[in-house]
Amino acid sequence: MPKRVVDEIAALPEPRGPLRRPCADLSRRVRLLAPLLDHLPASSSSSSTPLADALGAARDLLRKTRDGSKIDQAMRGDAFLDEFAGVNRQIHLALDALPYNTFHMPQEVQEQVALVHSQFQRASTRTDPPDTQLSMDLAWALTDNPSDPALLTRISHKLQLHTMADMKNESIALHNMVISTAGEPDGCVDQMSSLLKKLKDCVVTDDHANDALATRSASIKHRSPIIPDEFRCPISLELMQDPVIVSSGQTYERSCIQKWLDSGHKTCPKTQQPLSHTSLTPNFVLKSLISQWCEANGIELPKNKQNSRDKKAAKSSDYDHAGLVSLMNRLRSGNQDEQRAAAGEIRLLAKRNVNNRICIAEAGAIPLLVNLLSSSDPRTQEHAVTALLNLSIHENNKASIVDSHAIPKIVEVLKTGSMETRENAAATLFSLSVVDENKVTIGAAGAIPPLINLLCDGSPRGKKDAATAIFNLCIYQGNKVRAVKAGIVIHLMNFLVDPTGGMIDEALSLLSILSGNPEGKIVIAQSEPIPPLVEVIKTGSPRNRENAAAILWLLCSADTEQTLAAKAAGVEDALKELSETGTDRAKRKASSILELMRQANEA
Repeated sequence: MPKRVVDEIAALPEPRGPLRRPCADLSRRVRLLAPLLDHLPASSSSSSTPLADALGAARDLLRKTRDGSKIDQAMRGDAFLDEFAGVNRQIHLALDALPYNTFHMPQEVQEQVALVHSQFQRASTRTDPPDTQLSMDLAWALTDNPSDPALLTRISHKLQLHTMADMKNESIALHNMVISTAGEPDGCVDQMSSLLKKLKDCVVTDDHANDALATRSASIKHRSPIIPDEFRCPISLELMQDPVIVSSGQTYERSCIQKWLDSGHKTCPKTQQPLSHTSLTPNFVLKSLISQWCEANGIELPKNKQNSRDKKAAKSSDYDHAGLVSLMNRLRSGNQDEQRAAAGEIRLLAKRNVNNRICIAEAGAIPLLVNLLSSSDPRTQEHAVTALLNLSIHENNKASIVDSHAIPKIVEVLKTGSMETRENAAATLFSLSVVDENKVTIGAAGAIPPLINLLCDGSPRGKKDAATAIFNLCIYQGNKVRAVKAGIVIHLMNFLVDPTGGMIDEALSLLSILSGNPEGKIVIAQSEPIPPLVEVIKTGSPRNRENAAAILWLLCSADTEQTLAAKAAGVEDALKELSETGTDRAKRKASSILELMRQANEA
């Protein structure tokens, strides 16, 4: 049953490894189809329909990626991305064949399914390129040259192979891959195994080494070992517990360097080099080495004496409790440089994983970031709105952001910020608008006009962010009226007349949803829509022809003059062809328009 398959996909853990983005995108799109599946007729809800087969393929690909070798996925990125494009295409074609607009379900669900349908269409023909930096790092790591620890650390981070358990799972995955393929895929298993060994040596010690260290530690606890110089903070000369890297590349104990910076110093204490910024980056590799050394020498770090909340935070995020408190204090400070650096740090942390998003929100960052939306510093403003965008990915944070009165300030940033800030503000509003009641709040806050401005004068990415946000907001009828009154129709028609801007898909999707509103239909009819709609019906993609036919049908059914104008524009042959070869919805709309033309001739 398709519903059961969607539930199985929803139950999968957060994706890891180099393919986590296409995994997350595919999982999100499938889960958005859940309301449709609740309204499937019995004939379409069996386990042998094209949609059920396509959803099953999505589930199998997500499981395969979850259980597969992360190194293999990185080395054969193009092949895996092709698989994701193929599954997206399979679901897109299954939805093409499903007459979901005839199902008895709310208009909001109809429009959500149409939006997701268009997303599957785009994902089936366009994939993001593989990570170029990762590819270069892998190529260098696979040479015979001694591998740079920093390079291996970067690869480990990208592949999310951090612990001994991760390494063991990766080894099992490589073994299973060899068995399942009855040999070496592309003859590169030796290379993969070699890389895995290098990552093990760099990131963690193996179990035997840990056992040996534990045995040694029992016999030397009575001694006071000499702390290696590289494990000492250059300021305090004490063993570091929370080593962090400053912009000069030097590592210090967090509390010591933070006091140095809080005292107004702008240079590196050890080198006296001016610091380009005051962000502190955790040195995870050194922290792991210190931990291993302490275990071998029977030394208990003070961090093991922290309370349970600190332990929980340290395990679940990239910062312990003290580190998060320090970040919050820097956000509260009146120092613009400190606020900018702290907001930028949170922006990166919130992008990294779900645990960071939870811990950052629990530490009280959201109201502080909302306050920084009013900063006079453009970069601080950009960091703040992007951090809120990344935090909003976690569903529970959406309510906290709205409750902090963020929406009016995000709208203001959308009006006056830099281009990147405006783009991210639009994306944030889209993320928040996934919650239905937020659609009303965002529209009432005046978001539609500045979104339309971004739609017209933004970068290619900004235009698409704006179109996506407007479409989602216009699922609510009141926002359709706002968009029409703000003059969106004339801009959308311009996109149709000049398709070189690459916005024809978005323009037709928006016109389709707006034409279902009485005021929208009137304004569209007044904008000379027949020539560009006829051109799309003649030459457009299947989905665009369907949307154009749907818009034309709404116009013709309300006004005989539009019907006659369409006939005069020579659309009749294209409609006949569409009624035979188009999608199910396109066939119905084309047949209905042809019937209206017949009736107009007889009148």
